[in-house]
Amino acid sequence: MWPASQYSHTNQHAPNAVKSNDHQNQQNLKTLGMTSAISMAGPKPIDIEKTNELKDALVPFGVFESEQEMHHRMEVLGALHRLVRQWIRDESLRKNMPLSVAETVGGNIYTFGSYRLGVHHRGADIDALCVAPRHIDRCDYFASFYELLKTQPQVKDLRAVEDAFVPVIKMNFDGIEIDLLFARLALKEIPGLVGGFGQLPDKDVPRQRADDIK
Repeated sequence: MWPASQYSHTNQHAPNAVKSNDHQNQQNLKTLGMTSAISMAGPKPIDIEKTNELKDALVPFGVFESEQEMHHRMEVLGALHRLVRQWIRDESLRKNMPLSVAETVGGNIYTFGSYRLGVHHRGADIDALCVAPRHIDRCDYFASFYELLKTQPQVKDLRAVEDAFVPVIKMNFDGIEIDLLFARLALKEIPGLVGGFGQLPDKDVPRQRADDIK
């Protein structure tokens, strides 16, 4: 029997080579969050087959939304996005910002969570983030924006949870439950690209779930 030392030395550098290649591949991965993806490998044929079987098994339980229900969610997000843009513009003018500047400072709504991932069920709420420029602060969000929401006929069950670990405004917007968080960026205006999220026209904003987060 051959001694282990006689046939193992030829591959003694292989583990290091594999580690080096893995490290290089990790550096080449595009990371949108705090960590990179666990795996970039696509689904295997058996994975697709099992996914389809699971979908077929869930259909009788009515967990999937109809096309009409999905379109309604998109309309609600579009309306909320326009409301946020209006609020930021008005708040900018209240803080003595010139009209020409107030019209361009921007502001966006970004979805996240189950809706963003496309794994939400019928009747699920939408987790969203309101992103504002640096001159709009959290006090404005829970004051003037909250008051603006109160005047909207399609907004029901409005409540502000300002002292929570994650401050949030909760509402029912035209039948859709929404948890809206707030974030202020240290920017004069919100550009078309924020952290890899693209800017879409108002009518297309809800498609951020599939096309970005936006």
